[in-house]
Amino acid sequence: MELSGTRVIAADVNTVWAHLNNPVTLRTCIPGCEELTGSPEEGFTAVVKQKVGPVSATFKGAVTLENVRPGASYTIVGEGKGGVAGFAKGHADVTLTPVAGGTELVYAAEAKVGGKLAQLGSRIIGGFARKMADQFFERFQNTVEGNSDT
Repeated sequence: MELSGTRVIAADVNTVWAHLNNPVTLRTCIPGCEELTGSPEEGFTAVVKQKVGPVSATFKGAVTLENVRPGASYTIVGEGKGGVAGFAKGHADVTLTPVAGGTELVYAAEAKVGGKLAQLGSRIIGGFARKMADQFFERFQNTVEGNSDT
């Protein structure tokens, strides 16, 4: 499944880049994230609890950053395993561009799921993935812009 989106964040590129690489910001913004440790240089490990349709699972996974161009773009690559629920893996290209009023953040992601999750069907999984991406970027934008309703 593929996802893409664009947001204009009312902050300069360096501020947005710093938040994209900050484990505290990321942990706050990832829906269901219970734990996130690591660093951009070494990679992150995460524990995320989610319910997708009738399937509930706690996913444990790893995330690494590749093709890093500081202040401009990177590719985030991740894989999570949720026991009998299955697995999810994918990557996203994230690009930052200065624009009037702040920074344009563009992402293009591709994800794959297996196990019980794959049995739910692409419509349920696709809707869930879009909802998760929207929640993440809404929270991320609010955090970066200093809004308190994150």
